[in-house]
Amino acid sequence: MTDALPNRSRLVAASLEAAGIPGQIIVLPDAASTAALAAAALDVEVGAIANSLVFWSDDEPLLVMTSGAHRVDTAALAERLGRGGIRRATPEQVLAATGQPIGGVAPTGHPTQLVTVVDEDLAAFPEIWAAGGTPHTVFPLTFDDLVRLTGGTVAKVD
Repeated sequence: MTDALPNRSRLVAASLEAAGIPGQIIVLPDAASTAALAAAALDVEVGAIANSLVFWSDDEPLLVMTSGAHRVDTAALAERLGRGGIRRATPEQVLAATGQPIGGVAPTGHPTQLVTVVDEDLAAFPEIWAAGGTPHTVFPLTFDDLVRLTGGTVAKVD
C-alpha cells in the first residue's frame, strides 16, 4: 500500500509498478543509510545490498549501483567507461539529480533518467535490496530487474 509511504518512496513505487517489478517498498523502523545497516536490518549479506552512489563525471551525474561488499574504484571505472574522471557528487548535487537524500537514493524515481552503471558483482545474488527513496525504505529486486529498471551498463566497479 503506497499511501503509507513517504512521498519520495511513492515516486519510486510508481516507477517500479510501471516497469513491472513486483518488489514492494517496505519501511524500516530504523534508518538504513549504509549497506551494513541495511544488511543487518534485512538479515542478508552486505553484498546483496545495491548501494546507489551518485558521482559527477563529464559534467553530469553518474549513478553507480554497487554491491555493498566493496567500494567503487573511480579511477579504474572512469578508464573502463572512457570518461574524463569520476568524483563524488556533493549532497546538493545528489538531491538535485535524484530528488532523494544521500542514504536513501533509489535506482529509480528521479526527475530524469540518470546514466547508470550496475556492478557486475550484484549478479551473484538471487535477490538484491535497494533503497526506496529515503533512508528508511528499501525494496527487493533481481539483478536483471535492476539492469532493466535503470537501463544501466553492467561493469566491474571495484
